Amino acid sequence: MWKSLVSFLAVTASASATAVYDTAPIACVENGTLAGVYSPEFKQDFFLGIPYAQPPVDNLRFRQAQSLNTTWNGTRDANEYGPHCVGYGLDQTFYRASEDCLYLNVVRPSGYEENNLPVAFWIHGGAYTNGGGGDQRYNLSFIVDQSVAIGKPIIGVSINYRLSVWGFTSSNELAEDGLLNIGLRDQRLALHWVQENIAAFGGDASKVTIFGESAGAASVGFHLTAYKGRDDGLYRAAILQSGNPIFYLPVGGPNKTQAAFNTVASQVGCGSSPDRVQCLREVSFETLNATMNGTISTNEIFNPVIDGDFVQDYGSLQLQRGEFVKVPIVVGANSDEGASFSQTGINTTEQFKDALAKYPAAHQNAILETYPDDLSVNVIANLQNQRPAAQFGQQFRRVASYVGDELFIAPRRQTAITWASHNLTAYAFRFNAKSAGWAPELGVSHFKEIGFVFRNIEGVGWRPDIKPFEGQGQNYIDLAYLMSSMWASFVHELDPNAWQCGSANITKWPKYRVDAPEDFVFDANVTSYAEPDTWRKEGIDLINENAFGIYGR
Repeated sequence: MWKSLVSFLAVTASASATAVYDTAPIACVENGTLAGVYSPEFKQDFFLGIPYAQPPVDNLRFRQAQSLNTTWNGTRDANEYGPHCVGYGLDQTFYRASEDCLYLNVVRPSGYEENNLPVAFWIHGGAYTNGGGGDQRYNLSFIVDQSVAIGKPIIGVSINYRLSVWGFTSSNELAEDGLLNIGLRDQRLALHWVQENIAAFGGDASKVTIFGESAGAASVGFHLTAYKGRDDGLYRAAILQSGNPIFYLPVGGPNKTQAAFNTVASQVGCGSSPDRVQCLREVSFETLNATMNGTISTNEIFNPVIDGDFVQDYGSLQLQRGEFVKVPIVVGANSDEGASFSQTGINTTEQFKDALAKYPAAHQNAILETYPDDLSVNVIANLQNQRPAAQFGQQFRRVASYVGDELFIAPRRQTAITWASHNLTAYAFRFNAKSAGWAPELGVSHFKEIGFVFRNIEGVGWRPDIKPFEGQGQNYIDLAYLMSSMWASFVHELDPNAWQCGSANITKWPKYRVDAPEDFVFDANVTSYAEPDTWRKEGIDLINENAFGIYGR
């Protein structure tokens, strides 16, 4: 179907050192003139490390991001990624981090400056605790290149936002001052920056698609329901990969991490201060980071909370009431999401039931019945009829099937149903291609679609031992070209099929319908295809039907 790409430009954290350019591309934004980098290999212009907010340091620490209020003289270099925001986790590896981190990146095809191109706005995942827009696994050059190849050129934007305790601490003190969900509001400010400035790069502010994966997709969900579903005109479509506006676990309220806040304040000498938040702003970064980078960052869960403003209620309740932004979406998950999050070592039904102890006994029994110890029910991707290796546990696939459905797949199905029931455009998908470098028990688990969506065939930014296309055949490369084409086509046309120009060689991705629900299965071992969205229906129905009872939301 496709020819393999002969060479790639590995855009690293120092793009100016790797991209050869003749004359720097220029963009004049509201705050001054930017000089980017031209890449002859991709025929693209990179504008990297662009500030979209005042640095959130000193007295702006633990405050909502503030718009830039100054201009710069002359030309500012935009040829190097800004540092990641401070976080704690594997996605920080190999990348510098700083408290001064509110930067974004723009990648555009060169020569399209006057074309008013649609914009893909990427929000990275990482459990709200780590990651950054400069992570090269999310290299925008490849998908932008693919958009040009199919005649649907787009501009790519990636962002940083504050993470972990720096962006998602919640306490009574912070709530009183309206300082919750800081990381989400960073994202929101970046979207406003795009509205004000993307025309300077040849982008169309009325044609922005927000997309993300995992916590990035959940963030997209929060933007769809923000301010009770208020449409601020910041985007016209959304793509959610392994994340949804619906999440069937407790979100928490304004003082969810009060205990962690108290501990940090006490350990850095602010425990008895009459204004503990202001005291924390005056503590040195090194002292505060050292305190946070330990048991607090690893044992406490810092993520969005219901603040009565940006996040007004559970997403499932808001969707039920129609309180969400009515735009077209792509929404999907991977076949074996739960394998990345499930407890290991469960060998018997009794042990599985013990793991469900938070639910009433009747619901535990219902789960055991709808998720039986039957490999034909619980195996979708490639383990076939084999039991998992001993370290995973005899019933690992059973447990993983339930966990994946609860966290991702049941909410995904309910999201698609909600959109369709409002006569809105929704395209649902299931990703079903294994990546290289992982145990077979993990199947097609969380994050595995990333290399395909971004067409990152060389594995730029990936660890050498888990590059997703290593040792795989042309069918895997073909799938990457297919997915990146469909994503780019949706951003450009709001239709993932538009790039095909009526080709009969590729199955069309159907819109989701209440009366005939279908998702699209992206597979490398067979030709990708549409399927009835009814697999594991009994179990998924059990989860969705108990959303407002057993699950409480």
